[in-house]
Amino acid sequence: MQQNNLGQIIRSFRLEQNLTQKQLADIMNLSDKTISKWERGLGFPDISLLVKLSDILGIDTQNLLAGNLLPNDFVSGNMKQTKYFICPTCHNITLCTGAAEVSCCGKKLSPKQLKKAKEDETLSVHVIENDWFITSEHPMTKTHYISFVALVTGERIQIIKQYPEWNLSVRVPKGGHEMLLWFCTQHGLFYQLL
Repeated sequence: MQQNNLGQIIRSFRLEQNLTQKQLADIMNLSDKTISKWERGLGFPDISLLVKLSDILGIDTQNLLAGNLLPNDFVSGNMKQTKYFICPTCHNITLCTGAAEVSCCGKKLSPKQLKKAKEDETLSVHVIENDWFITSEHPMTKTHYISFVALVTGERIQIIKQYPEWNLSVRVPKGGHEMLLWFCTQHGLFYQLL
């Protein structure tokens, strides 16, 4: 990476954090002349300082080094286009309506691919009053269970977390043009239209 590019990035993110060169230098136990030198492209931060610098500036270390800080293109606001990132270790759920880099438990995650549920894989859905009542005979053991159920419309996502060894039984308000999603810890992310 060119020193000027890194310097511009450091300056830009320092200003976003409302820090002066002196304040950033004090936090990092350096002189403000060192920060000025980096920002003018006359030197690089020492590798031992990069993690701390990244944390202070609120930027990923890899992206800081690569100079890859362009904003993502805006993606349609339709929630049905949402990407789902699910950690294979802790089953944490992260949603994104555009491009993103997501990591959890020290691993970089890729968005899960939605699979249309076959007839024998669908969840049981009934209407009770003005609600969807969703149940399933899916195994709910410690190692094989549905970790969440989500009801998705064009403008809203409602996620209901599920836990191993609990029966899946969910009641949510009925809307229109909805998609039901769920994540099986062994088989992936499924959907069915309601």
